[in-house]
Amino acid sequence: MEIVIIGTGNVASVLGRKFKDAGHKILQVVGRDSMAASELAYNWDTVSTNYFSQINKNADVYIIAVSDNAIASVISELKLPGKVVAHTAASVPKEILKDVSNHFGVFYPLQSLRKEMMSLPDIPIFVDGNDAKAKNTLDSLAHSIANEKVAIAGDDARLKLHVAAVVVSNFTNHLYKLAEDYCKREGLDFKQLLPLIAETALRLKEVSPAEAQTGPAIRHDEETIHRHIELLKNFPQLKKIYELMTGSIQAGS
Repeated sequence: MEIVIIGTGNVASVLGRKFKDAGHKILQVVGRDSMAASELAYNWDTVSTNYFSQINKNADVYIIAVSDNAIASVISELKLPGKVVAHTAASVPKEILKDVSNHFGVFYPLQSLRKEMMSLPDIPIFVDGNDAKAKNTLDSLAHSIANEKVAIAGDDARLKLHVAAVVVSNFTNHLYKLAEDYCKREGLDFKQLLPLIAETALRLKEVSPAEAQTGPAIRHDEETIHRHIELLKNFPQLKKIYELMTGSIQAGS
């Protein structure tokens, strides 16, 4: 397919590389940051513009890969009748694009993407469209870069997926941050925990999170729990989370 990518951030950068590797042609990169757009265009052997009035009207698909709160301002300048247009946000309804084109949808990669990734991750893609043309086009594009890891997901399903994604990614990373702060203040090396972090994540490919749960909370080891809480008295934020998580684990065991 011939594609125009609108956006120059992490999602745009990674999807563009995935599209190129899958044999698609990127006709143009559109972005308000002219330097970032030019850099991506150079990498993808194409052209760029930071003027929406100069957008190429000959593409098969237009992917709007900008932050959720920037979509409205971007599309206010877009009119692409007859073209398939999709944004990449989980929590924004597809109908926001109804005045841009009569064929619109969503192309949502369920992965935390960074433009500096050296190798391209395996990305599950969730697509949706307002009609058969939009759904079929976006589904075909998704399968070209994600193989069988593609599913149709409407606005409600994507929003629910996003909640779960925040819990397993953003919240988990915040726990890592708190643990790193604790280690630094206690003279410990946080990197010594990395094998444990990796093993815990990999285990979930084989068993459910409920089966993988270990530790003093699931064992109701109150002596160890009290000793841990005592150690955390100078770390009130981490102590509060420790007590909350312990209670949650015990309530579900």
